[in-house]
Amino acid sequence: MYKRKAASFWKHFDFLIIDMICMLAALLLSLLYRFHGLTSGWVQDIYVRVFALAIVSEIVTSAAMSPFKNVLKRGYYHELVKTIQHVVFVELVLVFSLYIAQLADPVSRSVMALFPVLYLLFAYIARILWKQFLKYRVLADRNILVVTYSDMAPEVLENMKTGEYQTIRTNGFIFLDKPMAGQTVCNIPVVANQDDMMEYICRNWVDEVLVVLPEGTKRPNKLLQQLSEAGVTRHYVIVTNSSRLQHNEIVDQIGKYTVMTDAMNSVTWGQSLMKRLMDIVGGLFGCLFTGILYLFLAPAIRRQSPGPVIFSQTRVGKNGRQFKMYKFRSMYMDAEERKKELEEQNRVQDGMMFKLDFDPRIIGNEILPDGTHKTGLGDFIRRTSLDEFPQFINVLKGDMSLVGTRPPTLDEWEKYGLHHRARMATKPGITGLWQVSGRSNIVDFEEVVRLDTDYIRSWSIGLDIKILFKTVMCVVKRDGSM
Repeated sequence: MYKRKAASFWKHFDFLIIDMICMLAALLLSLLYRFHGLTSGWVQDIYVRVFALAIVSEIVTSAAMSPFKNVLKRGYYHELVKTIQHVVFVELVLVFSLYIAQLADPVSRSVMALFPVLYLLFAYIARILWKQFLKYRVLADRNILVVTYSDMAPEVLENMKTGEYQTIRTNGFIFLDKPMAGQTVCNIPVVANQDDMMEYICRNWVDEVLVVLPEGTKRPNKLLQQLSEAGVTRHYVIVTNSSRLQHNEIVDQIGKYTVMTDAMNSVTWGQSLMKRLMDIVGGLFGCLFTGILYLFLAPAIRRQSPGPVIFSQTRVGKNGRQFKMYKFRSMYMDAEERKKELEEQNRVQDGMMFKLDFDPRIIGNEILPDGTHKTGLGDFIRRTSLDEFPQFINVLKGDMSLVGTRPPTLDEWEKYGLHHRARMATKPGITGLWQVSGRSNIVDFEEVVRLDTDYIRSWSIGLDIKILFKTVMCVVKRDGSM
């Protein structure tokens, strides 16, 4: 999914919240200064209404002025000018509101004079700090692959050094005019040629692709379609091309280039922040329960199968990132070695996932002489989803989210085609849409891909909450669908 840089304040909800906090802090400190601390002189009904009107003034001003348009591209001076304009208008709207509500006379003049000064100071500093966080902590964690012509490489890198994309890591070139894979240009490796470009993108960590072609070149529809199938965020530079924007395409800016950006879905910084806050809160509670479960499960697991209680396995996450995923161990220590012996019993076509009707590698599972199946501790841990709890550690680390798509193993990832890769266009999750749709009954991997891509295209905070609720209900029922 692509994090959209939107124009209105609704699409920069994080900046609105930050400004509102600064505004309320400035008003509170102004009152504390005027009345020499927390006294009954200002803790009264009239100032409760002043706070309410201040919040309304902030929202109205932000909606009318769109103060956060291009906020990530503004320098220190322009940010100061925009902040001054915003604070002045908030002050004017607040004063006008007080006058209309016939509250102007009782309100202290010194409070109304000190308030905008403090608000300006707090808001300006907070905006600068938050922009630095977004640029160097969020954007710096993304990388971009540049597809261009060999003689254009130096110019492309130079033109990308302005605006917010200057902090994104350029991790490779692919040249369409010359086979130069393995060489280095401008200290950036040429990672593939035109013929094996999509294979490289499919197998490696690629967040975004920038396509820069000479002026007058025909739009590379086949290339853009292949990138679309792979679920990669792609930017196509618009030079003289005036073709109509297609589905999910938006006009964007990378350095000096105006580009058409197309992704499976686009989210605002506010939505991204809200999802991350949900992950942090859920991760903290989940880690607490994980610690409690450890006290009970650790001795039981070690008694029946000596070895570590929690095991880690390399999985593939968003856009091909590899990370260590944690689980309570529900299988014997030689489970991976025995997996090859059981490949013929795999219920999932083409081996894109591994599911058995009865897995003898699970702790306590045993096929008795009469052919009946005996289950034990491992089956209980998996059936009740207790094995998933250590993944809350991954959620806190940022490797995973509460809701997303399930991360494949390395051997599964190697079998992916381009359209399979699209399900990893978002951060993997502990639960997801296909899990709550009855994962035990879905053995067609194409159906899994369809559900996962449907989730990515229709993602919203409300959908995540709905999936989390369904997940809890499935676990409580212990019906095996989770």
